[in-house]
Amino acid sequence: MNLAILGFVMVIIFMILIMSKKMSALAALIIVPTIFALIGGFYSNLGKYMLDGLSTVAPTGIMLVFAILYFGVMIDAGLFNPIISQIMKVVKGDPVKITIGTVALASLVALDGDGTTTFIITVTAMLPLYKKMGMNLYILSTLALLSIGVMNMTPWGGPTARAISSLQLTTEEVFTPIIPVMIAGILFAVGAAYFLGIKERRRIGIQNHLSLTLDDMNNANGTDEDEKALLRPKLVILNALLTILLLFALIISWLPIPVLFMIGFSIALLINYPSLEVQSELIQRHAGNVLAVVGLVFASGIFTGVMNGTEMVDEMAKALVNIIPESLGGHFALITAILSGPFTYFMANDPFYYGILPILAESAQQFDVPKAEMARASILGQPLHVLSPLYAAGYLLVGMLGIDYGTNQKVVMKWAIGSSLFMILVACIIGVISF
Repeated sequence: MNLAILGFVMVIIFMILIMSKKMSALAALIIVPTIFALIGGFYSNLGKYMLDGLSTVAPTGIMLVFAILYFGVMIDAGLFNPIISQIMKVVKGDPVKITIGTVALASLVALDGDGTTTFIITVTAMLPLYKKMGMNLYILSTLALLSIGVMNMTPWGGPTARAISSLQLTTEEVFTPIIPVMIAGILFAVGAAYFLGIKERRRIGIQNHLSLTLDDMNNANGTDEDEKALLRPKLVILNALLTILLLFALIISWLPIPVLFMIGFSIALLINYPSLEVQSELIQRHAGNVLAVVGLVFASGIFTGVMNGTEMVDEMAKALVNIIPESLGGHFALITAILSGPFTYFMANDPFYYGILPILAESAQQFDVPKAEMARASILGQPLHVLSPLYAAGYLLVGMLGIDYGTNQKVVMKWAIGSSLFMILVACIIGVISF
C-alpha cells in the first residue's frame, strides 16, 4: 500500500477514535501506529522505530516531570495567589472580562515561548475563577491555546528559529515583518474571548458580588486543610525571584531546559519545605499529574517514531507538495502558509522545518518567491500545530483542566483554523507574504 495513503488513513482513524471517545488518547497513540506499521509490513524494525521515537521525546518527558513538580511546589506555597487576587479586582465576576483577562495573562506568560510554563501559570491563576463562576473549562483551554499558538512564533519559541536556520536567513528578515501579524493573531484571540465571554455572560450572568477568597481558591483546586498548611506567604517574593530567574535562564538557554527545571525544582523544594517527610509527601501528591501527562508524551513518541521510521510522514509531505499545480507556482508562499497548519499538525516541527520547508523554498525560487517569504509563511500555521497530538504541552493543559482530549480537539479546532487563516489574510494584505 502507498505509504502516504497509509499515513493519512492512520491519522484520520486516530482522530476519529479520540474525538468519538472510542479510545483514550494514551491507548490510541500506541495501538493505532502499531497496527498500521504491521499492515505496512514493518514488523521487523517496529521495535527500533518505537525506541527511536521514545528517545526523541525523552528530554521533553523529563522536562515535563520536573516542570510539573516545580510549579506544583510553587502552587502549594501560594506563589500565584496574589496574581489571582489582582485579577479578581479587575474582572469583578464578569465572564467577558475573565475571558479577555485569560488571553492577556496567557499571552504575557507565553512571551518565553514555552507552552508548558504558559499553561501551568495560566491554569493555576484562572482555573479557580472559572470554577467559582461556573464557566466552561473548554473556553479556558481554547483561549490558552490560541494565545500560545501566536506567541510560539517568537524567535525563541522554536518554529521561527528553525525556519531561519534551515533557510540560512536572519531574524530581521523573518521575524520583524511578522510582528504586526502576531499582533493581529492576539487581536483574533481577544475577539474570540469577547465572543465566548458574551455567551457565558448570557448563560450565567455577571456576578459583581463575587469575592474569591484564599479559601475559595483552595477549595476550587480541591485543597484540604493539610494542603493549606503548605502555604508559604512569607516566601512569595523569594519564590517569585526564583521563578523569574528560572524563566530568564530558559529564554537565554543557559542550560538545557530539562536540567534547568531539575535544578529549579530542587532549590524550590529545599527553600519551601526543608523537611524530608514533607518533601516526600509533596512528590507523591503530584505523582498522579506527572504520570498522566508524561505517559501521553511517551505514547506520542511511539506515534512519532512509527511515522518517521516507516517514512510515512515523508511520503505524506511529498504527496501534498506534488498536488500543487505548476500554474500556482507564483503563489507558493500563500500555499505554504495554508499547508503549514496541517503539515505541523501531522508532524513535529523539526521534520517540517528541516525536511519539508527547504524543499518548498527551493521549488518556490523557481517562481521568484524569496526564501524569507517562505520562512514567514511557514510559521503561520502554529495555532493549529499546538493542537497536534505530537505537541506535548497540550496534554499538560488537558490534564490540569481535567477535560477530555478528544472533545477539546473538536472545540478548539475551528478557532485554531480561524486564527491561522486570519493571520494569513493580514500577512497578505500588509505584504508580509505575496499572494
